[in-house]
Amino acid sequence: MSSGLSEWPSAILLIDMNAFFASVEQRDFPELRGRPVAVTNGTLGSCVITCSYEARAWGVSTGMRLKEAKSKCPELIQRPARPKVYAAISTDIMTSLGDNISPDIEIFSVDEAFLDMSTMGYIFKTPYEVAVAAKRVVWSASRLLCSVGLSGDKTTAKYAAKQSKPDGLTIIEPWNSEKALAQVPVEELCGINKGVKKFLNERGVFKCGDMKNLPVGVLGQRFGNIGRRIWLMAQGKDPDKVSANIPDPKSIGHGKVLPPETSDKRVLNTYLLHMCEKVAARLRKHQMISCHYFIGLRLKVNWLKTTFRTEPTQCAKSIFQRVVLFVEQYWQGEGVWAVQVTALSPMPQLNQLDLFNQQSSIHSDHVMDNINQRFGGFTITKGSLLNRSTMPDVIAPAWKPSGHRQTIE
Repeated sequence: MSSGLSEWPSAILLIDMNAFFASVEQRDFPELRGRPVAVTNGTLGSCVITCSYEARAWGVSTGMRLKEAKSKCPELIQRPARPKVYAAISTDIMTSLGDNISPDIEIFSVDEAFLDMSTMGYIFKTPYEVAVAAKRVVWSASRLLCSVGLSGDKTTAKYAAKQSKPDGLTIIEPWNSEKALAQVPVEELCGINKGVKKFLNERGVFKCGDMKNLPVGVLGQRFGNIGRRIWLMAQGKDPDKVSANIPDPKSIGHGKVLPPETSDKRVLNTYLLHMCEKVAARLRKHQMISCHYFIGLRLKVNWLKTTFRTEPTQCAKSIFQRVVLFVEQYWQGEGVWAVQVTALSPMPQLNQLDLFNQQSSIHSDHVMDNINQRFGGFTITKGSLLNRSTMPDVIAPAWKPSGHRQTIE
């Protein structure tokens, strides 16, 4: 490159693993290499969690129903997800990057991380040198390829990493960021969803280069600080800094895919109880409580959902009582495809539960937690869950190797 890393006003590196779960399967099972692979939630999974690049060439994509995926690619190979393996590999990768590239690392998801290289010019002389070093560290830790984007801000670095997948390396110097993004459709930037895209398009902003023609106050008035950040993002000036601190979770939830069109209330309630137990166990693990919960049933074309309040609790029984009431009142026997139970805005426990005389239930729950943590999830559980779903656990996109998002339960 024409400039040294120390000459950059700021330098942000984005590591993006390529089709991470599918790549792990191809790494561990050589017969899958070079073939179209779709990872699903167990052998019964009906939805593609991720797929290999060979499958993507046939039009298969994440979130697609397996039936549709196989119609596009008859030779598609289904592989059951192995979340604990993926979690361990991700942890190895992130730890190695923090130890060998930069201690200033923000783990964005299970397969992505931002690293602030702004103070590392004395170790890595050129941008190309640091990008190559990062790829080598990932390979050494995992024997997997990755794509790297390097620029002066997070948004441009993330855009750069997408430019030459798989196994890419793209560097956009900070002073060229605005020009590099000018012809990029605004919806390609991370964080711009359909609602924001529509808002921008209605005001003549279709490409990033159009953004400077829209007063920043218009976005600020509609979306607050996020709107002002979007205005800067589109011009290669994302102000968001790399942060290694993991904030308290805004929610703690669990969901499960059901056998398609489940209409047996007993089966439905078993799944919902299972989710309540998982949510409650995680609240206890992190010494948190919540009095605000979400319950959702995924029907064929929409969600049947609500939020409800309880006394502050981390007890599955209390949560499940309200869930059952919701099912009784609003579910009309339609086929259900998935369920979700989420504790919203969880708070530190701080002994509040003593006020509600839940000590006996709390004690028995903690005894079960201790046994399950030692011998494996749900080694001991309620009799009504003995026939619970055998579908394996999955990693949520927001998973982190430390903190509240570590769980893959």
